[in-house]
Amino acid sequence: MAAAARLTSPGAPPIAGRRVTMLRAAIILTVLAAWEALAASGLLFRDVVPSLAAIVRAVGSLLAASDFYKHLGITAAEVGTGLAIGGFCGLATGIFLGANRFAANAYEALIYYLGPTPKIIFFPVMIMWFGVGPGSKIAMAALSCFFPIAISAASGMRQIDRVLIRVGQSFRATPWQMVRKIYLPAMRQPVVNGVRLGLGVAIIGTLLAETKLSNRGIGYLIIQAYSTFDMPRMYALLIVLFILAIGANAVIGRFGSTDHR
Repeated sequence: MAAAARLTSPGAPPIAGRRVTMLRAAIILTVLAAWEALAASGLLFRDVVPSLAAIVRAVGSLLAASDFYKHLGITAAEVGTGLAIGGFCGLATGIFLGANRFAANAYEALIYYLGPTPKIIFFPVMIMWFGVGPGSKIAMAALSCFFPIAISAASGMRQIDRVLIRVGQSFRATPWQMVRKIYLPAMRQPVVNGVRLGLGVAIIGTLLAETKLSNRGIGYLIIQAYSTFDMPRMYALLIVLFILAIGANAVIGRFGSTDHR
């Protein structure tokens, strides 16, 4: 009984959770060891796979450089603005399609067909419409995140309990009140999942656009490091970007957790 109490006490982590943590740590250590072994083997051209020490030094130099934060701010502003625009449009479209069966039958298939299309093919159009500045990058981010958010919102609308909708209608709620009081709270998890997916593709779209035509932003720094064959700096940029994306994704995911207040 005492052992069972220790296992179920709130302060003690579950055994399954510890095993998952240990497995994740083992995977990370294995990948790092394999990377270091490959870097020391000489099988690839020099500096294609730099040592972990070289990458760590590059990360330190990157974080100490003031111009990095300027480029990071530009990319973050482009991704954030694009996510806000594309997310709002995608959410509105998903709610409309989920609430209107005729519109869903007419237009939802188009969204599903266009969703998997690589959005970088639209970048020349974005340049003609919005120019070579931040506008085209924001447009790429908005276009990229629109589809997963719209699809998730439409799916979430169909999962809402019809009793909740009838309650709102019985109180003669306006469309805006239905959205704010009924729809959004009931479909929070699908919408948050859509935003998390949308964030990922918005980052990808923005970085691709920056690598194609830009002299600012993280994408520009990555392609510049690649062009000068500064592989440690390039990997450092990718690692920092990866960590920041994980952090942003985790923050958004908190809004979908059941214990969020």
